[in-house]
Amino acid sequence: MRIPVSRRAGIATATAALLLPLALAGPASADPDPAQLARSISAPGVKQHLQKLQAIANANNGTRAAGTPGFAASRDYVAGQLKKAGYKVTVQPFEFPFYEEHSTATLQQVSPDARTYAPTPPDGSAVGEFATMTYSGSGDVTGTVQNVDLVLPPAPTPSSTSGCESADFASFTPGNIALLQRGTCNFQVKAENAQAAGAAGAIIFNEGQPGRTETLQGTLSAPTVTIPVVGVGFTIGEDLSSPAGTVVRIETDTTSEIRTTQNVIADSKWGDPNKVVQLGAHLDSVLAGPGINDNGSGSAAILEVAETLGKIPTRNKLRFSFWSAEELGLLGSDHYVASLSPADAAKIKLYLNFDMVGSPNYALKIYDGDDSDATGSPAGPAGSDEIEKLFEKYFNTLRQGHVGTDFDGRSDYGPFIAVGIPSGGLFTGAEGIKTPEEQALFGGTAGAAYDACYHQACDTIANINDKALALNTGAIVTAAVVYAFSGNLPGPDVRPAAAAARAKGAQVSGVQVAGGLAR
Repeated sequence: MRIPVSRRAGIATATAALLLPLALAGPASADPDPAQLARSISAPGVKQHLQKLQAIANANNGTRAAGTPGFAASRDYVAGQLKKAGYKVTVQPFEFPFYEEHSTATLQQVSPDARTYAPTPPDGSAVGEFATMTYSGSGDVTGTVQNVDLVLPPAPTPSSTSGCESADFASFTPGNIALLQRGTCNFQVKAENAQAAGAAGAIIFNEGQPGRTETLQGTLSAPTVTIPVVGVGFTIGEDLSSPAGTVVRIETDTTSEIRTTQNVIADSKWGDPNKVVQLGAHLDSVLAGPGINDNGSGSAAILEVAETLGKIPTRNKLRFSFWSAEELGLLGSDHYVASLSPADAAKIKLYLNFDMVGSPNYALKIYDGDDSDATGSPAGPAGSDEIEKLFEKYFNTLRQGHVGTDFDGRSDYGPFIAVGIPSGGLFTGAEGIKTPEEQALFGGTAGAAYDACYHQACDTIANINDKALALNTGAIVTAAVVYAFSGNLPGPDVRPAAAAARAKGAQVSGVQVAGGLAR
């Protein structure tokens, strides 16, 4: 859908107002007229890009997740469009741990009593009595439950070391099902020790103290365990621990392996290579759906901006980045930042991130670069406040309300902030709840999620709010053009060692938190 003419005119006016100081300052060379450029960059092709991403998902089992054919097709589409627009395109590969649960798991007590436990479905839409551990192996096994160094009743404070040492399995009978208790070491260590001892499968139960009793929804840290591993709550674990000789069946249907995926990086042929203005959005979806708002919206918006600006000589170099495996913990942007040399990192003068810019029950959220609300996460690196003020001025020129949002680490600005690169961007909300104050500013429904289809199969092109998408596209092109022609860019305090350390620690083993790390 094209942006209505009246809205396009407003966006052009706001952009021209912000660009006017650049025109008055006198560009160094034959820069285009700012007002004319503003009229040409209303991004009418964003919806067409979203339709293409939807078609790709439809042809690939409804997903564009990293490591799947749907992502590969999305990558090829974006790279092809950028090459046609005149960019130097680099496809940057990296390995990552891929995991998919293909069907609902089974946990049954066979004897002395027959009982089938309620499962947590693969899409996590409900929490059952047990859950398959992320990166669990696949299989259908039946065996006798064998306790491994359990602390029952549990100690007043967490202290169990169940399964943390190979010595815990000194008397373990190969072929049995290892019953393990949460505590001290991570789940990966427990599962690997059980597998090394010959266990056919493993059940890890919550430790039992207050706050540690519910169904254990956990993740192993790498796809090295080949036996089925599930988590249960404390009560079920305690029940399975006696009497001796209890027999259970575990069936899991998973793929857990190392795969290769790619970031797409596009550099303009114009501009000072020592002054890089970088924009980014993650291109991958979750496995559960096509990810058209999360984050086809950000990807489509910056792709359209890149196409619009590709033929225009700029003072500074533009770089457009389409990240992979963001949904698994910002892996693509982490890899990119960690791979930068100190000299190349210093050339990136700012990073702009766009993740979910078309939420159906939207709020227009600007990343809080200066921690002006003095709550939540701290300010971004020096210069981030300037980026925030630019977006604020854009929306103010349109007489459009806006609110702040913290740098909470859930999107791809994280690795850039970690090495001191000024960052900013826009966001329209995910699973969070819209406030009455936001309803007064933006309409919609207070008390409801910004995106009720977040990380679900219903995140289709029907899930996009066209007004939010248009407003944010206007803000994106404005920021891109202002910084593309600016002679006064913020400079980073680059710490590449911090990026390398962050990337090294990107995958950890532990209990999953609702919402995860990434949007």
